[in-house]
Amino acid sequence: MTWDDLDAFCHVVDDGGFTAAAEAMDWPKSRVSTAVRRLESDLQVRLLERTTRRVRLTAEGESLYRKASPVFQRLRDLQAEMEASVETVDGRLRLSAPYEFAAHHLGTVACRMLERYPGLEIDIDVHYDAVDLIDRRYDIVFTAVENALPDSSLVARRIFHLQRGLFASPEFVARHGSLSEPASLSGVPVIASLDDTEWMFHDAAGATCSVALQPRMRSPNAALRLQAAVAGIGVARITASYCERAVLDGRLQRLLPDHVCDPLRMVALLPGRERLPARVRVFLKALLAAR
Repeated sequence: MTWDDLDAFCHVVDDGGFTAAAEAMDWPKSRVSTAVRRLESDLQVRLLERTTRRVRLTAEGESLYRKASPVFQRLRDLQAEMEASVETVDGRLRLSAPYEFAAHHLGTVACRMLERYPGLEIDIDVHYDAVDLIDRRYDIVFTAVENALPDSSLVARRIFHLQRGLFASPEFVARHGSLSEPASLSGVPVIASLDDTEWMFHDAAGATCSVALQPRMRSPNAALRLQAAVAGIGVARITASYCERAVLDGRLQRLLPDHVCDPLRMVALLPGRERLPARVRVFLKALLAAR
């Protein structure tokens, strides 16, 4: 006995005959008839009494139909629910991202989504180290990449190129003077991320140079690096959008504006490229539109 044969039998009963069942299943009528005969042969019972005008359940057929039909109906209901979920923005969306990116970019988009879609729920976890999307059951993991994209079976979609610059407090500049070139960084305190060993720069002519670092303070948390820079501890490399308010307030100033730092590339890691739930597709679209 196969599921297809049992399904064909239930369709014949539900739809009132072999012709209607064939149309509902998009099968040739002969295939439906063969499936029912094969089911009867496998079970060694007659399930239907056939006449030229109608089919009628035998006692054994009625017993089988009563037990099997609810199973197939439930499967059809589940299929309809899953198909609807592809287009309906609801359910729980689980995100993971570095703290600063979540606070500065994801929060606003998440609030707009929650206002627009009453059936949507969003979890936003923050991290600094790599997290396992599959084991932790995230829908999207946002992560920063300095060079190559992560070597992974996951799909990586580029989201943002965040421009970075060097920033220091006016008090720090008053004590140490303005930097004339990237090499000047070797003579002043700097504030860096944990994995920073050097900073790369590109000038207007396209020339590239790198500066080895001996940071006075390290932290993966951009908020702490920003706080230290405002306090005059050293020069920090921070995304321009993240420290915009401190620059406008006069608490920080840009250094070496003619030398461009490598941008911070943010990517969205996804478990696959196809059949993404609507909540994932719509959130990514809204995030890209908010750039």
